Amino acid sequence: MLKSDLVQTDKHSTRNKVKKTVVANLRKDEQKMKIFETDRLIIKTLEQKDKEFFIELISDPEIINPIPQPKFSAEEIMDKFNESLSLSGEIADNNRSVWGIFEKGNPDMIGLCLFLTNNENDRELGYRFRVNYWGQGYGTETTKGIINFSFDQLKIDKITADVYTENRNSVKILEKFMNPVREFFNEKDNCIDRRYEIYKKDWL
Repeated sequence: MLKSDLVQTDKHSTRNKVKKTVVANLRKDEQKMKIFETDRLIIKTLEQKDKEFFIELISDPEIINPIPQPKFSAEEIMDKFNESLSLSGEIADNNRSVWGIFEKGNPDMIGLCLFLTNNENDRELGYRFRVNYWGQGYGTETTKGIINFSFDQLKIDKITADVYTENRNSVKILEKFMNPVREFFNEKDNCIDRRYEIYKKDWL
């Protein structure tokens, strides 16, 4: 073997070691910040590096129009991001939690997972995804994951969800797991919403 071959082999070995170290550190960070995980996804707390995708998720018309959500100013978006970063403490004690959704092994945030409190003081789930990740079953996987997490880890007896009646894709997902309760006019979003719920005793 020539000296140059030895140098190339050494460089290749070093790159592999660096790559393995980066992957190992990524996995450690994921575990430290993880809220829960599913087969393909990790739901974890937000970081400053997630800002670009957070902005996309609450400002892209393709994402916010089906919800429907009013358009926020740049200042309002940054306020919401900073507020989401600052949320801490016991999840069950917070009225509102916002987490990032990540594919396992992918450092880029692909969606938002929300754990809210509705007007009847019941816990409410929510989610949204970047457009490139639609149609892959992630909404179904996330919804099932939130319900499992709520009942198994947080020991909550009931979880709800509100959805715009014309948002057919989200309606289909909720009807897989939850029962419709009633429809009502959502003054904030100026639309007709339908509320769904599921009790722990009915969750198999």
